[in-house]
Amino acid sequence: MVDEESLVSFVAGGGRLSAPDNVTPRYRGELMRLMAIFVDSEMAGASGFADCINLAPGLKERITATRIVFEKFNHARRVLELMEQFGANTSQYIGAHPWSSRLDRSVNLGTRRMDGDMRLNVFHYPINGWVDAVVMNWLMGQATVVQIDELTRGSYQPLADTLSEILPVEKRHAELGEEGLQVALGKGHDKVDAQASVNYWYPRVADTFGRSQSDHFDQHRKYGLRQKSREELLARWQEAVHPILRRLELNVPQIREPEEGSPPPRQRVSA
Repeated sequence: MVDEESLVSFVAGGGRLSAPDNVTPRYRGELMRLMAIFVDSEMAGASGFADCINLAPGLKERITATRIVFEKFNHARRVLELMEQFGANTSQYIGAHPWSSRLDRSVNLGTRRMDGDMRLNVFHYPINGWVDAVVMNWLMGQATVVQIDELTRGSYQPLADTLSEILPVEKRHAELGEEGLQVALGKGHDKVDAQASVNYWYPRVADTFGRSQSDHFDQHRKYGLRQKSREELLARWQEAVHPILRRLELNVPQIREPEEGSPPPRQRVSA
């Protein structure tokens, strides 16, 4: 079995690992955490968006939303299969958490982790109507593209390859969110209401990039799983979404360094 020092030296030189037997326990722990965050976020995102299908204004939009839900569940399945190779009990995984549950909309978790599943905090918040759904899908979709693109360069080859195939589909999801917002505004949807959705989701999506000081990020860089800092990834996301906000005549909200956030209530609400 490979030792820690040899593994770190190998990936530092650009090496990529190809199977569970090639990794150390510490590397396995960080890799499994990354994969769990992805799987749980796709599961929670798809489950929450599924409740929005019937909010869509037309049949075309409902078909599009259904396809997005299907594809996100399929992405979760593909990465879950990689986790199974490390011993994850996938037969019980899907039923382990209430994926569609959400907190009250007034809660702001910041970067504080909830107990239970590993979804990104943005998927703990409820969606409020169709335009709110497409705003969230667009902003978070663009963040997902930035984050997955970074992971495609990671040192665990099977995950990097799988995410490289998933990436174009997630790009399309983000584009569909943008198109949905543009169509809604073009049909006369209240721009004040759209701006309220942007103001709500923008800082919560920004929080998905984490804090500047993170022990996990230091470990990810050490193991070659990620390289770019929170600031670099956040800047890439802003470069993607700011021009579109301006083109749609929507304001860019201000954000601050992520905080731990307010403590969540015990009572959850449905999506």
